[in-house]
Amino acid sequence: MLLSEFNPENMPQNHIDSILFNNLVDDGSKGDVIFVFGSQKSLKYRVPEAIKLYKQNRAPRILFSGGMQWDGHSEVEAKMMREEAIKQGISKDDILIEPLSKYTKENVLFSSEVLESSIGSANIQRILIVTTAYHMRRCHLTLMTFLPDSISYTFCPVNDEDTRRDTLFMNEIGTARVREECKKIIT
Repeated sequence: MLLSEFNPENMPQNHIDSILFNNLVDDGSKGDVIFVFGSQKSLKYRVPEAIKLYKQNRAPRILFSGGMQWDGHSEVEAKMMREEAIKQGISKDDILIEPLSKYTKENVLFSSEVLESSIGSANIQRILIVTTAYHMRRCHLTLMTFLPDSISYTFCPVNDEDTRRDTLFMNEIGTARVREECKKIIT
């Protein structure tokens, strides 16, 4: 059965689990850039993972992407993530930002311009993707759609409180979130 043939409204839990989580594990590869997708809680979950990967010499640069400005914050996601990384000892010279995007497709499209102007697409062989585990599949598919076919990807998923693979169907927030994510992938 093709993914497009699934009904996202009545999808069984095992299909959701398979679509969102199967084969999305960190293979330990090094890359050319760590691509961090923004979110309201990116400082709590995604930025620490990116910093860890950078300090493990997995990639020489970090790209923070996100133009949303969340309540209570004076800056957009990408700028907040950059500031936190600098506080944690990452050189500002090794940080790229894309501060305009409002959703996943824009993250990729606008970041492709940043990557082209700063590194050059021809110089990128592998991207390490940092986002929440349930969001990883859509990020990967979007990257594969809009970036050159020559680029490979390593998945570096993080978990939040509500959408851990092992507990996401135990709470309403997690269940609603992953059902919506499957719907976005399918449609």
